[in-house]
Amino acid sequence: MNILDENILNDQRQLLKMWRITAHQIGDDIGRKGMQDEEIIPLLHQLNRPTFFTRDSDFYHRPLCHSRYCLVYLDVGRYEVANFVRYFLRHQQFDTKAKRMGTVIRTFHGGLTVWYIHLEKESRLEWGSK
Repeated sequence: MNILDENILNDQRQLLKMWRITAHQIGDDIGRKGMQDEEIIPLLHQLNRPTFFTRDSDFYHRPLCHSRYCLVYLDVGRYEVANFVRYFLRHQQFDTKAKRMGTVIRTFHGGLTVWYIHLEKESRLEWGSK
């Protein structure tokens, strides 16, 4: 299940839908409008292996790694979100739910940085072909 933070614009969600990428949004389909950051993590624990996409850098911290979800911090412009969600979901390291679980990831133009649940060191990955 792909979850978009409420800070992601509706037109970006519509682009994802057009590309047949299903995504639920906080405040519209799941949770409630105005949820605080500290309320989102317990919500993710209740869902079936969600991948949460946000533009909020507060979610890019190693202690947030958990085996039951994936957090993706989209360090890109607000009108680039849909493209980077699609790039991320197609990346060979993260193209299945099983590969994504237990990670906290930062996506940006230059690649990805990743915290894995059982590793102490941040990893750096390239995009390959977007």
